[in-house]
Amino acid sequence: MEATIVREFGVSREEVYAAWTRAGRFARWFGPRIFATPVERVSLDVRPGGAWEATMVGDEGYEVTFGGVYREVEAPGRLVLTMGAPGGPVSVVTVLLEERDGVTTMRFRQDGDGAEQARAGWSEFFERLAEHLAVQRTSSKERPRP
Repeated sequence: MEATIVREFGVSREEVYAAWTRAGRFARWFGPRIFATPVERVSLDVRPGGAWEATMVGDEGYEVTFGGVYREVEAPGRLVLTMGAPGGPVSVVTVLLEERDGVTTMRFRQDGDGAEQARAGWSEFFERLAEHLAVQRTSSKERPRP
């Protein structure tokens, strides 16, 4: 099974890559809106063979944890990682980032069991990612230049 999603963001690919690879930024968008992903519950060892884990926390303490291992890391253009919940099926996620004229195209692909069913979830995650990147873009424009 495979799910593919293509999104464009009006920021550099370095900004999108940072949102995938820095715990504080990842925590702001990873998960559906009904969950929070506390930064202290995110661990990203972004290197080939490095592990990652993120725990989403919902109402009444309900938790969902996803994690895996980075297979390929080519900053700022490519990430390949495994993903799954403990004891559940594992899939492979590939994120490709291409920038042109200040707009980054993210090509996301998930291969493995449950990938097609995960498409709706990822679409919501990426809506949150777009919101996070828009805030980042606005705040960086407001910073005074030296």
